[in-house]
Amino acid sequence: MKKYHIGPVPKQVDAELIRKFESVEVATIGHFRHRGFLRHSITPVVEPKKTLVGTAVTVAIPATDSTLLHHAVGLLRPGDFLFVDRLGDDRHACIGGGVAFAIRTAGAIGVAIDGPCTDVEEIVELGMPLWCRGVSGITTRLNDLGGSLNLPVSCGNVPVLPGDVVVSDASGIVVISADEAEEVAEEAMARQARAGRNKHRIEAGEKLGDLSGASRMVAAALESQ
Repeated sequence: MKKYHIGPVPKQVDAELIRKFESVEVATIGHFRHRGFLRHSITPVVEPKKTLVGTAVTVAIPATDSTLLHHAVGLLRPGDFLFVDRLGDDRHACIGGGVAFAIRTAGAIGVAIDGPCTDVEEIVELGMPLWCRGVSGITTRLNDLGGSLNLPVSCGNVPVLPGDVVVSDASGIVVISADEAEEVAEEAMARQARAGRNKHRIEAGEKLGDLSGASRMVAAALESQ
């Protein structure tokens, strides 16, 4: 039985599509889309200072082992975003300062771990955008147990496929399939352009509930009670 399952290297996200998504916020996408957002239990150790957009590269590794992760880091390209499925393990940290340095040196824009990290001070000093499920002082080893690379994984209760579009900022991470990405980008850009349009009206004394229509809904509901 094979220990290692390796999929093809995914095609990277088109530069023009990256430019479009870089102009919007993750929360703007969250105004009209509910799928693909990593659970908020995966929190940033280092928050990006702007919207980062890249190509999903996926790794799944079991329990105490990070053999395949080390191999995968050597295959990362500039613009990739690494997802690490820990297959349910929440005890062993698979990424610390040294691995984070190798990931950053390869040009990856970020990493999300469905498990803990370690060496927080080093990762913060490095400035490597990284999200995870907490911190652990117990680390993985090169135990040669197996795993998968560039095959579908789960991270933050979200299915992630290699080649998916990844949009991330301080509010979180959303994963979008390549065949939906253009439509999502166009909608997000349109909504981003409208963001903040009511600020001057609120400053002038108008009420948010009147501008959004919420107060009208409440009044109508009260009338019918």
